[in-house]
Amino acid sequence: MQKASKIILGIDPGTVIMGYGLIKIVDGRPTLLDLGVLKPGKIKDNHKRLQLIFNTVSGLITQFAPTDFAIEAPFFGKNVQSMLKLGRAQGVAIAAAMRHGLEVTEYSPKKVKQGVTGNGNASKEQVMKMLQTILQFKDSPKYYDATDAVGVAVCHFYQHYKRIPAATATPTAAKSKLAKKSAKKKNDWADFIQKNPQRISKK
Repeated sequence: MQKASKIILGIDPGTVIMGYGLIKIVDGRPTLLDLGVLKPGKIKDNHKRLQLIFNTVSGLITQFAPTDFAIEAPFFGKNVQSMLKLGRAQGVAIAAAMRHGLEVTEYSPKKVKQGVTGNGNASKEQVMKMLQTILQFKDSPKYYDATDAVGVAVCHFYQHYKRIPAATATPTAAKSKLAKKSAKKKNDWADFIQKNPQRISKK
C-alpha cells in the first residue's frame, strides 16, 4: 500500500535573492518538484521587498500545498545591517508559513551542509552536486540560492522522514550490545573457574 506523500518547502531567505525549493516524498523517496529564486533586491523600498517575500511564500504554499516548512536560520556575521535585513526576510517568510498553518523548522547553514553532504564545511557547489545525485536532476541552477533552499528541504527530510536502520546506535541496540558483553564475561569467568579449580581460594 502506498503511503501518503509529503511535500517539503525549503527556503533560503534573503532580501536581495531568496531561494526556494520543493521536494515530494513518496514511500520514503524524495524527488524534486520545483526550485527557483525571487529577486526582491530589484525593489528599492525595503518594506515592499518584505511584502513581496511574504506574498511569494504564500503563493508557493497555495500552489504546492506543502506539509512541511523548513527555513535556513540566519548566520552570525559582522555586518549588523545585513544581519538585520536577513532576519527580517526570514521573519516574513516564517509569518507566511504560519499564516497557512504550517509548523516551522529552522536549520543552521552548517546543519544543512552536514545533512546533505556529511560535511558541515562543504561548498555551495558541493551541496548542489550532492543534491543532483540524491534527487537525480541534471540542470544546474544559475543561483546557488535555489539549490541551498532545496538543501534545506532535503536536510529536513533526513531529520524527520529518512528511515534509520534499527541496528544503528539506538538506546535499545546499545543496551542489547552491553547485555551481550556482560553475558560473555560471565560465561568466560565460569569457564575459567571450571578449568582452574585450584586457583579458587576458599575461606
